[in-house]
Amino acid sequence: MTTAFIVIGFFIIVALTTYATYLLLRVRKQNQVRVQQQQQAAAAKAKSEELLDSIRYIAAAMLEERCEISEGVMRIAKLFNLVGMSELVSEKYPATFKHFEVIKDHPIKEQRKTLSKQQRMKLDFARMKSEAELEATILEEAKQLSEFDAASLH
Repeated sequence: MTTAFIVIGFFIIVALTTYATYLLLRVRKQNQVRVQQQQQAAAAKAKSEELLDSIRYIAAAMLEERCEISEGVMRIAKLFNLVGMSELVSEKYPATFKHFEVIKDHPIKEQRKTLSKQQRMKLDFARMKSEAELEATILEEAKQLSEFDAASLH
């Protein structure tokens, strides 16, 4: 009978050791996943901050007339879209996003060259009209954007 108890005890120890090893491996895997998620979150935050720095830089360039209004608006709106904040900021900077709606589908570079002169003039007229109507407000918004802080949205 003692041998039977020893064998049963041995199997119980082996079973408990196997289960403990399984749990230990599972905890390690969860820790690895958590660390990986934290690293990804940190990288995403750094990229987001880099894009927000670009927005501030472009807004400052618009104010200093180193960047045309339409180009600045286009870049800023697209960067906000990349950061995933377009919907949050569109109400805070309505003139910028109103002008963006006018120019967002305007072709550039090679695509623009393929347009007829009349088509280019029509697009230029729409852009210039919108710029003329919204310029002062866009520049006021650019002043705010040059000091943009995402934390102020919450």
